[in-house]
Amino acid sequence: MYVSIATTHVPATDLGYLLMKHPDRVHAVSLSFGRATVIYPEATETRCEAVLVLDVDPIGLVRGQGRGEGLLADYVNDRPYAATSFLAVALNRAFRTAMTGQSRDRPELAATPIPLTIQVTPLPAPADVITQFFAPLGWSVDAAPIAGAGGYHAVTLAQTIPLSDALTQLYVLIPALDAQKHYWVGDDEIEKLLGRAGPWLATHPAKETITRRYLKRQGALVRSALAQLLPEAAVDLAPDMAASGEEVLEAPLKLNDIRHQTIHDTLVDLAAWRVADLGCGEGRLLQRLAADRRFTKIYGLDAAMRDLGWAARRLELDRAGASERITLLHGALTYRDTRWADVDAACLVEVIEHLDLDRLPALEAVVFGAARPRAVIVSTPNVEHNVRFVGMAPGQLRHLDHRFEWTRAEFHAWADGVASHHGYRVRYQAIGADDPAVGPPTQMAVFER
Repeated sequence: MYVSIATTHVPATDLGYLLMKHPDRVHAVSLSFGRATVIYPEATETRCEAVLVLDVDPIGLVRGQGRGEGLLADYVNDRPYAATSFLAVALNRAFRTAMTGQSRDRPELAATPIPLTIQVTPLPAPADVITQFFAPLGWSVDAAPIAGAGGYHAVTLAQTIPLSDALTQLYVLIPALDAQKHYWVGDDEIEKLLGRAGPWLATHPAKETITRRYLKRQGALVRSALAQLLPEAAVDLAPDMAASGEEVLEAPLKLNDIRHQTIHDTLVDLAAWRVADLGCGEGRLLQRLAADRRFTKIYGLDAAMRDLGWAARRLELDRAGASERITLLHGALTYRDTRWADVDAACLVEVIEHLDLDRLPALEAVVFGAARPRAVIVSTPNVEHNVRFVGMAPGQLRHLDHRFEWTRAEFHAWADGVASHHGYRVRYQAIGADDPAVGPPTQMAVFER
Protein backbone atom coordinates (compact mmCIF):
# COMPACT_ATOMS: atom_id res chain seq x y z
CA MET A 1 0.00 0.00 0.00
CA TYR A 2 1.22 3.52 -0.55
CA VAL A 3 0.42 7.22 -0.38
CA SER A 4 1.77 9.57 -3.01
CA ILE A 5 1.88 13.33 -2.33
CA ALA A 6 2.72 15.60 -5.26
CA THR A 7 2.74 19.37 -5.75
CA THR A 8 3.35 21.83 -8.57
CA HIS A 9 4.00 24.70 -6.17
CA VAL A 10 7.08 26.60 -7.34
CA PRO A 11 9.67 25.67 -6.30
CA ALA A 12 8.09 22.25 -5.96
CA THR A 13 11.08 20.89 -4.04
CA ASP A 14 9.89 22.91 -1.04
CA LEU A 15 7.77 19.81 -0.40
CA GLY A 16 10.93 18.23 1.03
CA TYR A 17 11.21 21.03 3.60
CA LEU A 18 7.56 20.68 4.58
CA LEU A 19 7.79 16.90 4.98
CA MET A 20 11.21 17.13 6.69
CA LYS A 21 12.47 14.51 4.24
CA HIS A 22 15.28 15.33 1.77
CA PRO A 23 14.40 14.39 -1.85
CA ASP A 24 17.88 12.97 -2.52
CA ARG A 25 17.61 10.33 0.18
CA VAL A 26 15.61 7.22 0.98
CA HIS A 27 13.99 7.50 4.39
CA ALA A 28 13.04 4.35 6.34
CA VAL A 29 10.88 4.22 9.46
CA SER A 30 10.66 1.03 11.55
CA LEU A 31 7.22 0.23 12.95
CA SER A 32 5.99 -2.47 15.32
CA PHE A 33 4.05 -4.03 12.44
CA GLY A 34 6.42 -3.47 9.53
CA ARG A 35 8.44 -0.82 7.76
CA ALA A 36 7.61 2.47 6.02
CA THR A 37 9.83 3.92 3.33
CA VAL A 38 9.68 7.43 1.86
CA ILE A 39 11.13 8.05 -1.59
CA TYR A 40 10.88 10.83 -4.18
CA PRO A 41 10.25 9.51 -7.72
CA GLU A 42 10.36 13.10 -8.99
CA ALA A 43 11.90 16.25 -7.53
CA THR A 44 12.14 19.21 -9.91
CA GLU A 45 11.39 22.90 -9.63
CA THR A 46 8.01 22.42 -11.30
CA ARG A 47 6.83 19.12 -9.78
CA CYS A 48 7.82 17.15 -6.72
CA GLU A 49 6.36 13.85 -5.56
CA ALA A 50 6.96 12.01 -2.27
CA VAL A 51 5.74 8.43 -1.87
CA LEU A 52 5.32 6.58 1.40
CA VAL A 53 5.33 2.82 0.88
CA LEU A 54 4.25 0.61 3.77
CA ASP A 55 5.26 -3.02 4.12
CA VAL A 56 3.23 -4.79 6.81
CA ASP A 57 4.58 -8.02 8.29
CA PRO A 58 1.49 -10.25 8.78
CA ILE A 59 3.50 -12.88 10.63
CA GLY A 60 4.97 -10.32 12.99
CA LEU A 61 1.48 -9.06 13.80
CA VAL A 62 0.47 -12.30 15.49
CA ARG A 63 3.83 -13.79 16.47
CA GLY A 64 3.91 -14.57 20.17
CA GLN A 65 0.27 -13.81 20.79
CA GLY A 66 -0.70 -17.41 21.39
CA ARG A 67 -3.84 -17.42 19.28
CA GLY A 68 -5.43 -20.81 18.85
CA GLU A 69 -8.48 -19.90 16.83
CA GLY A 70 -8.87 -18.34 13.41
CA LEU A 71 -5.25 -19.03 12.59
CA LEU A 72 -5.68 -18.82 8.83
CA ALA A 73 -7.48 -15.47 9.04
CA ASP A 74 -4.64 -14.14 11.19
CA TYR A 75 -2.14 -14.78 8.40
CA VAL A 76 -4.21 -14.55 5.23
CA ASN A 77 -5.99 -11.20 5.05
CA ASP A 78 -5.77 -7.79 3.40
CA ARG A 79 -3.66 -6.15 6.14
CA PRO A 80 -0.38 -6.22 4.18
CA TYR A 81 -1.99 -4.81 1.05
CA ALA A 82 -4.86 -2.43 1.83
CA ALA A 83 -4.61 1.19 2.94
CA THR A 84 -5.91 0.80 6.48
CA SER A 85 -5.29 2.16 9.97
CA PHE A 86 -1.73 0.82 9.68
CA LEU A 87 -1.14 3.39 6.95
CA ALA A 88 -2.48 6.16 9.19
CA VAL A 89 0.06 5.18 11.84
CA ALA A 90 2.84 5.22 9.26
CA LEU A 91 1.78 8.66 8.00
CA ASN A 92 1.94 10.04 11.51
CA ARG A 93 5.32 8.50 12.20
CA ALA A 94 6.90 9.56 8.92
CA PHE A 95 5.36 13.04 8.62
CA ARG A 96 4.63 13.92 12.23
CA THR A 97 6.11 17.43 12.14
CA ALA A 98 4.41 18.27 8.85
CA MET A 99 1.08 17.13 10.28
CA THR A 100 1.34 19.66 13.11
CA GLY A 101 1.76 22.53 10.63
CA GLN A 102 5.36 23.24 11.58
CA SER A 103 8.39 23.70 9.33
CA ARG A 104 11.76 24.88 10.57
CA ASP A 105 12.90 26.05 7.14
CA ARG A 106 9.59 27.10 5.55
CA PRO A 107 7.34 28.24 8.46
CA GLU A 108 5.17 30.55 6.34
CA LEU A 109 4.72 27.96 3.60
CA ALA A 110 3.57 25.38 6.15
CA ALA A 111 0.39 27.41 6.69
CA THR A 112 -0.08 28.32 3.01
CA PRO A 113 -2.43 26.41 0.67
CA ILE A 114 -0.45 24.72 -2.10
CA PRO A 115 -1.67 22.59 -5.02
CA LEU A 116 -1.62 18.94 -3.98
CA THR A 117 -2.42 15.70 -5.76
CA ILE A 118 -2.60 12.72 -3.43
CA GLN A 119 -2.95 9.09 -4.41
CA VAL A 120 -3.92 6.39 -1.90
CA THR A 121 -3.90 2.78 -3.09
CA PRO A 122 -5.76 0.60 -2.40
CA LEU A 123 -8.53 1.90 -0.15
CA PRO A 124 -10.86 -0.86 1.15
CA ALA A 125 -14.12 1.06 0.84
CA PRO A 126 -16.92 1.69 -1.68
CA ALA A 127 -16.38 4.58 -4.08
CA ASP A 128 -19.48 6.41 -2.87
CA VAL A 129 -18.30 6.34 0.74
CA ILE A 130 -14.84 7.57 -0.23
CA THR A 131 -16.42 10.46 -2.13
CA GLN A 132 -18.84 11.13 0.73
CA PHE A 133 -15.91 11.53 3.11
CA PHE A 134 -13.46 13.56 1.01
CA ALA A 135 -15.53 15.69 -1.39
CA PRO A 136 -17.14 17.94 1.26
CA LEU A 137 -13.63 18.93 2.36
CA GLY A 138 -12.97 20.41 -1.06
CA TRP A 139 -11.18 17.48 -2.70
CA SER A 140 -11.85 16.39 -6.24
CA VAL A 141 -12.14 12.61 -5.92
CA ASP A 142 -11.38 9.91 -8.48
CA ALA A 143 -11.97 6.43 -7.03
CA ALA A 144 -11.03 3.86 -9.68
CA PRO A 145 -11.94 0.21 -8.96
CA ILE A 146 -8.98 -2.17 -8.88
CA ALA A 147 -9.51 -5.03 -11.32
CA GLY A 148 -9.95 -8.39 -9.63
CA ALA A 149 -10.22 -6.86 -6.15
CA GLY A 150 -13.84 -6.14 -5.42
CA GLY A 151 -14.40 -3.32 -2.94
CA TYR A 152 -10.89 -1.85 -3.30
CA HIS A 153 -10.16 1.44 -5.08
CA ALA A 154 -7.17 3.44 -6.26
CA VAL A 155 -8.02 6.95 -5.12
CA THR A 156 -6.70 10.25 -6.46
CA LEU A 157 -7.43 13.45 -4.54
CA ALA A 158 -6.67 16.98 -5.74
CA GLN A 159 -7.00 20.33 -4.01
CA THR A 160 -5.10 23.51 -3.09
CA ILE A 161 -4.77 23.22 0.67
CA PRO A 162 -2.12 23.50 3.42
CA LEU A 163 -0.15 20.27 3.55
CA SER A 164 -0.83 19.83 7.27
CA ASP A 165 -4.59 19.95 6.66
CA ALA A 166 -4.29 17.32 3.95
CA LEU A 167 -2.24 14.99 6.14
CA THR A 168 -4.60 15.38 9.08
CA GLN A 169 -7.62 14.57 6.95
CA LEU A 170 -5.93 11.43 5.64
CA TYR A 171 -4.93 10.51 9.19
CA VAL A 172 -8.55 10.61 10.35
CA LEU A 173 -10.43 9.41 7.30
CA ILE A 174 -8.29 6.41 6.33
CA PRO A 175 -9.01 4.65 9.68
CA ALA A 176 -12.67 5.67 9.35
CA LEU A 177 -12.76 3.87 6.01
CA ASP A 178 -11.12 0.80 7.55
CA ALA A 179 -13.66 -1.64 8.95
CA GLN A 180 -10.97 -3.57 10.88
CA LYS A 181 -9.05 -0.87 12.77
CA HIS A 182 -6.03 -2.65 14.24
CA TYR A 183 -5.57 -0.77 17.50
CA TRP A 184 -7.60 -0.50 20.69
CA VAL A 185 -10.38 2.08 20.60
CA GLY A 186 -10.99 3.70 23.97
CA ASP A 187 -11.78 7.07 25.51
CA ASP A 188 -8.62 8.77 24.26
CA GLU A 189 -9.69 8.01 20.70
CA ILE A 190 -12.49 10.55 21.23
CA GLU A 191 -9.97 13.20 22.26
CA LYS A 192 -7.80 12.39 19.29
CA LEU A 193 -10.71 12.47 16.85
CA LEU A 194 -12.01 15.81 18.12
CA GLY A 195 -8.53 17.29 18.47
CA ARG A 196 -7.47 16.36 14.95
CA ALA A 197 -10.77 16.72 13.11
CA GLY A 198 -12.89 18.96 15.31
CA PRO A 199 -12.40 22.16 13.29
CA TRP A 200 -13.85 20.53 10.14
CA LEU A 201 -15.75 17.49 11.36
CA ALA A 202 -18.46 19.53 13.11
CA THR A 203 -19.65 20.93 9.77
CA HIS A 204 -19.03 17.82 7.68
CA PRO A 205 -22.29 16.38 6.28
CA ALA A 206 -21.06 12.84 7.04
CA LYS A 207 -19.90 13.63 10.57
CA GLU A 208 -22.07 10.96 12.20
CA THR A 209 -20.89 8.27 9.78
CA ILE A 210 -17.24 9.26 10.16
CA THR A 211 -17.50 9.33 13.95
CA ARG A 212 -19.22 5.93 14.12
CA ARG A 213 -16.76 4.24 11.80
CA TYR A 214 -13.75 5.87 13.44
CA LEU A 215 -14.85 4.64 16.88
CA LYS A 216 -15.69 1.15 15.59
CA ARG A 217 -19.41 1.63 16.26
CA GLN A 218 -18.96 1.54 20.03
CA GLY A 219 -22.22 3.15 21.08
CA ALA A 220 -21.15 4.84 24.31
CA LEU A 221 -18.03 6.33 22.72
CA VAL A 222 -19.91 7.50 19.63
CA ARG A 223 -22.61 9.11 21.72
CA SER A 224 -20.03 10.94 23.83
CA ALA A 225 -18.06 12.12 20.80
CA LEU A 226 -21.11 13.45 18.99
CA ALA A 227 -22.36 15.16 22.15
CA GLN A 228 -19.04 17.04 22.39
CA LEU A 229 -18.90 17.73 18.68
CA LEU A 230 -22.45 19.08 18.60
CA PRO A 231 -23.06 20.37 22.13
CA GLU A 232 -26.17 22.32 21.12
CA ALA A 233 -27.86 19.44 19.32
CA ALA A 234 -29.51 16.28 20.52
CA VAL A 235 -27.49 13.20 19.58
CA ASP A 236 -29.82 10.69 17.93
CA LEU A 237 -28.04 7.40 17.30
CA ALA A 238 -29.37 4.66 15.12
CA PRO A 239 -31.09 1.87 17.12
CA ASP A 240 -28.13 -0.47 16.79
CA MET A 241 -25.82 2.25 18.10
CA ALA A 242 -27.87 3.30 21.14
CA ALA A 243 -26.16 2.65 24.47
CA SER A 244 -27.90 1.60 27.65
CA GLY A 245 -27.68 3.83 30.71
CA GLU A 246 -25.32 1.36 32.34
CA GLU A 247 -23.10 1.27 29.25
CA VAL A 248 -22.88 5.06 29.19
CA LEU A 249 -22.13 5.12 32.93
CA GLU A 250 -19.35 2.55 32.60
CA ALA A 251 -17.93 3.92 29.36
CA PRO A 252 -14.14 4.29 29.33
CA LEU A 253 -14.58 8.05 29.07
CA LYS A 254 -15.16 8.04 32.84
CA LEU A 255 -11.47 7.22 33.28
CA ASN A 256 -10.56 10.51 31.66
CA ASP A 257 -12.73 12.38 34.15
CA ILE A 258 -11.11 10.47 37.03
CA ARG A 259 -7.66 11.23 35.66
CA HIS A 260 -8.29 14.97 35.39
CA GLN A 261 -9.98 15.15 38.79
CA THR A 262 -7.06 13.29 40.39
CA ILE A 263 -4.56 15.69 38.84
CA HIS A 264 -6.65 18.69 39.89
CA ASP A 265 -6.80 17.41 43.47
CA THR A 266 -3.06 16.72 43.48
CA LEU A 267 -2.30 20.26 42.34
CA VAL A 268 -4.53 21.62 45.10
CA ASP A 269 -2.71 19.47 47.70
CA LEU A 270 0.57 20.87 46.38
CA ALA A 271 -0.78 24.44 46.50
CA ALA A 272 0.49 24.78 42.94
CA TRP A 273 -1.58 27.68 41.63
CA ARG A 274 0.51 28.47 38.54
CA VAL A 275 0.33 25.44 36.25
CA ALA A 276 1.47 24.43 32.76
CA ASP A 277 -0.35 21.60 30.96
CA LEU A 278 2.31 20.38 28.52
CA GLY A 279 0.70 18.62 25.57
CA CYS A 280 -2.68 20.11 26.47
CA GLY A 281 -4.55 18.90 23.38
CA GLU A 282 -7.97 20.48 23.08
CA GLY A 283 -7.92 21.73 26.67
CA ARG A 284 -9.98 19.41 28.85
CA LEU A 285 -7.67 19.60 31.86
CA LEU A 286 -7.30 23.35 31.29
CA GLN A 287 -11.09 23.69 31.42
CA ARG A 288 -11.25 21.87 34.76
CA LEU A 289 -8.48 24.02 36.24
CA ALA A 290 -9.99 27.23 34.88
CA ALA A 291 -13.20 26.51 36.79
CA ASP A 292 -11.24 26.69 40.05
CA ARG A 293 -10.41 30.36 40.75
CA ARG A 294 -7.56 29.36 43.06
CA PHE A 295 -5.45 28.70 39.96
CA THR A 296 -4.12 32.15 39.13
CA LYS A 297 -2.15 31.35 35.96
CA ILE A 298 -2.73 28.44 33.58
CA TYR A 299 -0.64 27.67 30.51
CA GLY A 300 -1.51 25.17 27.79
CA LEU A 301 1.29 24.11 25.43
CA ASP A 302 0.81 21.96 22.33
CA ALA A 303 2.55 21.39 19.01
CA ALA A 304 -0.72 21.17 17.05
CA MET A 305 -2.32 24.49 16.14
CA ARG A 306 -5.65 22.76 15.49
CA ASP A 307 -5.73 21.39 19.02
CA LEU A 308 -4.97 24.84 20.40
CA GLY A 309 -7.78 26.31 18.30
CA TRP A 310 -10.15 23.74 19.72
CA ALA A 311 -8.91 24.51 23.23
CA ALA A 312 -9.50 28.23 22.72
CA ARG A 313 -13.12 27.50 21.78
CA ARG A 314 -13.60 25.17 24.72
CA LEU A 315 -12.15 27.75 27.14
CA GLU A 316 -14.02 30.67 25.57
CA LEU A 317 -10.89 32.81 25.61
CA ASP A 318 -12.79 35.67 24.02
CA ARG A 319 -14.59 36.18 27.36
CA ALA A 320 -13.52 39.20 29.36
CA GLY A 321 -10.64 38.31 31.66
CA ALA A 322 -10.27 34.72 30.45
CA SER A 323 -7.02 35.34 28.58
CA GLU A 324 -5.48 37.00 31.66
CA ARG A 325 -5.51 33.69 33.55
CA ILE A 326 -5.15 31.29 30.62
CA THR A 327 -2.45 31.39 27.95
CA LEU A 328 -2.22 28.94 25.05
CA LEU A 329 1.25 28.44 23.61
CA HIS A 330 2.30 26.81 20.34
CA GLY A 331 5.49 24.88 20.88
CA ALA A 332 7.26 21.56 21.32
CA LEU A 333 7.94 19.76 24.58
CA THR A 334 11.49 18.93 23.57
CA TYR A 335 12.71 22.53 23.18
CA ARG A 336 13.40 24.93 26.03
CA ASP A 337 10.61 27.48 26.40
CA THR A 338 10.86 30.30 28.93
CA ARG A 339 7.25 31.40 28.33
CA TRP A 340 5.89 28.92 30.90
CA ALA A 341 8.99 28.57 33.08
CA ASP A 342 7.52 30.54 36.03
CA VAL A 343 5.01 27.84 37.01
CA ASP A 344 4.70 26.00 40.31
CA ALA A 345 3.85 22.72 38.57
CA ALA A 346 3.97 21.17 35.10
CA CYS A 347 1.60 18.39 34.01
CA LEU A 348 2.30 15.75 31.36
CA VAL A 349 -1.03 13.96 31.11
CA GLU A 350 -0.91 10.91 28.81
CA VAL A 351 1.90 12.59 26.85
CA ILE A 352 5.18 10.73 27.19
CA GLU A 353 3.88 7.63 25.40
CA HIS A 354 3.34 9.77 22.28
CA LEU A 355 7.09 10.44 22.02
CA ASP A 356 9.68 8.10 20.59
CA LEU A 357 11.82 6.71 23.39
CA ASP A 358 14.92 8.44 22.05
CA ARG A 359 13.15 11.82 22.46
CA LEU A 360 12.44 11.37 26.18
CA PRO A 361 15.89 12.64 27.29
CA ALA A 362 15.20 15.93 25.47
CA LEU A 363 11.85 16.27 27.25
CA GLU A 364 13.49 15.50 30.60
CA ALA A 365 16.15 18.15 29.98
CA VAL A 366 13.51 20.78 29.18
CA VAL A 367 11.02 20.04 31.97
CA PHE A 368 13.17 18.76 34.83
CA GLY A 369 16.48 20.36 33.90
CA ALA A 370 15.78 23.81 32.44
CA ALA A 371 12.33 24.79 33.76
CA ARG A 372 12.62 22.91 37.10
CA PRO A 373 9.17 23.64 38.54
CA ARG A 374 8.83 22.57 42.15
CA ALA A 375 6.39 19.84 41.06
CA VAL A 376 5.84 17.74 37.93
CA ILE A 377 2.91 15.35 37.43
CA VAL A 378 3.21 12.61 34.80
CA SER A 379 0.48 10.10 33.90
CA THR A 380 0.73 7.29 31.37
CA PRO A 381 -1.12 4.04 30.52
CA ASN A 382 -0.26 0.89 32.43
CA VAL A 383 0.23 -1.73 29.72
CA GLU A 384 -0.34 -4.57 32.21
CA HIS A 385 -3.98 -3.49 32.55
CA ASN A 386 -4.65 -3.90 28.81
CA VAL A 387 -5.70 -7.52 29.32
CA ARG A 388 -8.79 -6.21 31.13
CA PHE A 389 -10.11 -4.43 28.04
CA VAL A 390 -12.64 -6.65 26.28
CA GLY A 391 -11.76 -7.25 22.64
CA MET A 392 -8.21 -5.96 22.88
CA ALA A 393 -5.78 -8.38 21.27
CA PRO A 394 -2.48 -9.26 22.99
CA GLY A 395 0.34 -6.97 21.93
CA GLN A 396 -1.90 -4.16 20.74
CA LEU A 397 -1.34 -0.64 22.00
CA ARG A 398 -4.37 1.29 23.21
CA HIS A 399 -4.09 4.21 20.84
CA LEU A 400 -2.98 5.07 17.34
CA ASP A 401 -0.33 7.60 18.38
CA HIS A 402 1.38 5.60 21.12
CA ARG A 403 5.06 4.78 20.57
CA PHE A 404 5.20 2.59 23.67
CA GLU A 405 3.23 1.61 26.77
CA TRP A 406 5.07 0.79 29.98
CA THR A 407 4.57 -1.73 32.75
CA ARG A 408 4.52 -0.36 36.29
CA ALA A 409 8.12 -1.50 36.80
CA GLU A 410 9.27 0.22 33.60
CA PHE A 411 7.50 3.45 34.53
CA HIS A 412 8.97 3.39 38.04
CA ALA A 413 12.47 2.75 36.67
CA TRP A 414 12.20 5.73 34.33
CA ALA A 415 10.71 8.06 36.96
CA ASP A 416 13.18 7.01 39.65
CA GLY A 417 16.04 7.74 37.25
CA VAL A 418 14.67 11.17 36.32
CA ALA A 419 14.11 12.10 39.96
CA SER A 420 17.60 11.00 40.99
CA HIS A 421 19.31 12.80 38.10
CA HIS A 422 17.46 16.11 38.54
CA GLY A 423 17.14 16.36 42.31
CA TYR A 424 13.47 15.44 42.75
CA ARG A 425 11.72 12.93 44.98
CA VAL A 426 8.91 10.92 43.40
CA ARG A 427 5.80 9.11 44.60
CA TYR A 428 3.30 7.01 42.66
CA GLN A 429 -0.49 6.91 42.54
CA ALA A 430 -3.04 4.71 40.80
CA ILE A 431 -5.71 6.30 38.60
CA GLY A 432 -8.83 4.20 38.11
CA ALA A 433 -9.62 0.89 39.79
CA ASP A 434 -6.40 -0.67 41.11
CA ASP A 435 -6.70 -4.27 39.97
CA PRO A 436 -4.82 -6.52 42.44
CA ALA A 437 -3.36 -8.59 39.61
CA VAL A 438 -2.52 -6.08 36.87
CA GLY A 439 -2.74 -2.69 38.56
CA PRO A 440 -4.71 0.40 37.50
CA PRO A 441 -5.45 1.43 33.90
CA THR A 442 -3.47 4.65 34.38
CA GLN A 443 -0.34 5.16 36.47
CA MET A 444 0.81 8.55 37.80
CA ALA A 445 4.08 9.86 39.20
CA VAL A 446 4.29 13.07 41.25
CA PHE A 447 7.77 14.65 41.35
CA GLU A 448 8.59 17.25 44.01
CA ARG A 449 11.72 19.11 44.98
